Amino acid sequence: MATKNSNQLQKAIENLVIEDVYQKNSRSFCADDFDTKSYSEMEHLHIQQMHVVHKSETIQVEDDGELLRVFVRLGTRWVVLSDDESEPNIKAAIESDFIAEYRINAHLEQECIDEFSLKNASYHVWPYWREYLSSQCERMRLPRVVLPTVQFTK
Repeated sequence: MATKNSNQLQKAIENLVIEDVYQKNSRSFCADDFDTKSYSEMEHLHIQQMHVVHKSETIQVEDDGELLRVFVRLGTRWVVLSDDESEPNIKAAIESDFIAEYRINAHLEQECIDEFSLKNASYHVWPYWREYLSSQCERMRLPRVVLPTVQFTK
């Protein structure tokens, strides 16, 4: 039997149409003591990933109905872990905020929008993030990152 959550998600999927995915902002850096071309301890670097559905909002488009905007923040950082430090030593990071926009074809309850935003919108953003991360790693001469097949848990 279908659960309440899956019914809400299905209703959102049936009534939302992807319109656009775009990058809102980005941030990339390497630590001053980290030269990507000559760092001798690359094998000690650990890669950490970030994925946050930051927020969603609906907006009225003049004479053209409503749009749902879902804000997704993604990031990758290269760190050196240490037993005696509470925080990892961050050597490099690439982060970006994306917005996925959907045309709303029929009224949706907030629960449907929330379910969709948390469980489905990131699938549309993921290819853009993969491309951006890959190209930014190359530009910064960071170690290549192969992102796993996407599976979001929320």
